[in-house]
Amino acid sequence: MHIGTPSRTWLPARWQVWSLPRPARAFVLVVDVAAVAAAVLAARSWPASGQWVLAGWLAGCAVIHLHASHAIERIRRDQSHSPYVDLCSVWIFAGVLTLPPLLELGLIAVIYGHRWVLVNRFDAHRPPHRTVFTAATLALSATAATTVLHAAGHPALAGSGTRPGWSDVLVIVAAAAVQWTVNTVLVAVVIHCTTTVKHAGEALGSRSDNLLEVSQLALGVFVALALWWWPQAALLMIIPVLALHQCVLLDQLRLAARTDHRTGLLHAIAWQDQAKAELARVQAEHGQVAVLMIDLDWFKTINDTHGHLVGDEVLLKVAKAITTSVRRGDSVGRYGGEEFAVLLPGVDEAETRDIAERIRTRIHTLSLSDPSGHPIHLTATLGGAVYPDLPEESIEGLLRAADAALYAGKTAGRNRVALAAP
Repeated sequence: MHIGTPSRTWLPARWQVWSLPRPARAFVLVVDVAAVAAAVLAARSWPASGQWVLAGWLAGCAVIHLHASHAIERIRRDQSHSPYVDLCSVWIFAGVLTLPPLLELGLIAVIYGHRWVLVNRFDAHRPPHRTVFTAATLALSATAATTVLHAAGHPALAGSGTRPGWSDVLVIVAAAAVQWTVNTVLVAVVIHCTTTVKHAGEALGSRSDNLLEVSQLALGVFVALALWWWPQAALLMIIPVLALHQCVLLDQLRLAARTDHRTGLLHAIAWQDQAKAELARVQAEHGQVAVLMIDLDWFKTINDTHGHLVGDEVLLKVAKAITTSVRRGDSVGRYGGEEFAVLLPGVDEAETRDIAERIRTRIHTLSLSDPSGHPIHLTATLGGAVYPDLPEESIEGLLRAADAALYAGKTAGRNRVALAAP
């Protein structure tokens, strides 16, 4: 492309949505069209002037929140490289409880139109269809929640002077559950169509992600109450929402400070700290603990032949193979380069050898290939040391013994398990 020639990425034929797999592309377009249809149906009933005022309060709070949280979110994105978190469900669910459908859908359009402009400044490669799809899923989930409210009779939050009762709480909880379920399922379907997941639960999000969404819905109830009884107080709700955003940031920074960014395992320092604490506990209780050192055979050849990107993919798959081979409660870390460490509490020599063999077999049978489809054959050599069979008083001593056993295994021919002799 010559300098000065426009890229014309705005042309419909060049939209990245067409590059999605066919099932995902069809699903995204169906959801987008359904959201537009919901907006057309909602337009049949024109809101009253007072409802426009409430919508203005909500939109103003949401825009202030997006601007105030933008710096926090940018730090989190730079550290975790995970999707943008906006916490706008607080304002959207408050709109479900206080606004007619047309204004609720308009609120979602304002929030995500503004968010796209804001985020696009530092994430220019994010395709617009993702933001449109996110807004569409929220529009459909909000419409479903509104349907629940109307079917049950709108809860007494409308400033009528009637104090809401338990029945109103149950209706609100049901509406929140429907909004969460519809949005989660729609997002899970497109994740399932575009990525490889082992089971449906992975596409439905982690426990912490779902808890964060439920927290937003709960805060939305209090925003709705403030809007009905004291609209100016809705501005104060921006503070707890920002505090929740800060907690998300701190939690991910804390996790990032302990993990290796390539494999998601504990890095060497974090693993060693955990191992020291476990050894101290075992020594106090006169128990047993073992340490395994795992080194990939001829890994430098893989990097030199296939490139470092392929090497990084190999490390990631090996990390998953190790974590699926050990027990719950065992600690796995990347110790550096192609070397991994495993802490095995409460095992004797025979159990240590069984686990080590399971890891070695799992790595040896990994199905790996380079971008051209050529297979990559991988083996690993493992060295282990068991306390108190080895009377080492420090984790460093056990690591030295395991490392010496590992290199003895390398010398003996690789692709084997060697344990340090008592």
